[in-house]
Amino acid sequence: MPLKLIIANKAYSSWSLRPWILMTHFKIPFEEEVIALDQADTHEKLLAHSPSGKAPALIDGDVTIWESLAIIEYLAEKYPKKPIWPGTRAARALARALAAEMHAGFQPLRAHLPTNFRRAVHTRELTREAARDIARIETAWASTRRRFGRGRPFLFGPFCAADAMFAPVVNRLHIYAVAVAPPTRTYMDAIMALPAWQQWEKDAFVEDWRIERFENL
Repeated sequence: MPLKLIIANKAYSSWSLRPWILMTHFKIPFEEEVIALDQADTHEKLLAHSPSGKAPALIDGDVTIWESLAIIEYLAEKYPKKPIWPGTRAARALARALAAEMHAGFQPLRAHLPTNFRRAVHTRELTREAARDIARIETAWASTRRRFGRGRPFLFGPFCAADAMFAPVVNRLHIYAVAVAPPTRTYMDAIMALPAWQQWEKDAFVEDWRIERFENL
C-alpha cells in the first residue's frame, strides 16, 4: 500500500509544502489528497485523517503521522538510505535545530507575510517584528551555508530536510519582494529551481479555491 499524504491547498498551505517537497524531491512514492481550507466541512474532512484536524498528515497503513516535522522524521527512519538529514553528526544536529526553530518560531513573519504561490510579486511594508525574523533567518542560512554548504546551493550542500522546512519562507521572501542579501537570493533561486518546487507552484495555479484574505494582501 503506497504512502498517502493529506495536504491542504497548494496555494496557501506552507505546512503541507514541507513534507510534499521533500517526498517529491527524494522520489518517495505517495498518493496525495488535497482538502480545501476555509470550507464549511474542512475540519470534518481533516479529522477523518488527522486527530489534530489539520494538514498535513501522512498515512502509512495503520500508522498516521501529523505535523510536518514528525512526518519528515518518520520518513528519515523509513528510508534510511535517502539523505533526508545531513551525513555527519554535527551537520545533523544543526539541521535538526534549524528545523525545530522553524517549526516553533517566526510567528510574526508567518502572520504578516502568509504563503501564497499565486500572488504577484510586489512589496509589503514589513513590521519590525517580521523584519527581525527575516534577519535571523538570513543569518542562519548564511552561517550554515558557509560552514556546511561547501559552495553548493543548499544549506548543507545537497537538499535536505532543513531546506524543506524553510521552503515556505522562500515563497514569502519572493512574493513580497523582501530586500535580501545576495547569498540569500542565491539560496532562494536554488530552492525555486527545484523540479519539485516548480511542480507544486504549477499545481497551485490551477486550483479553484480562493481565500480572499490571502489574495488581497
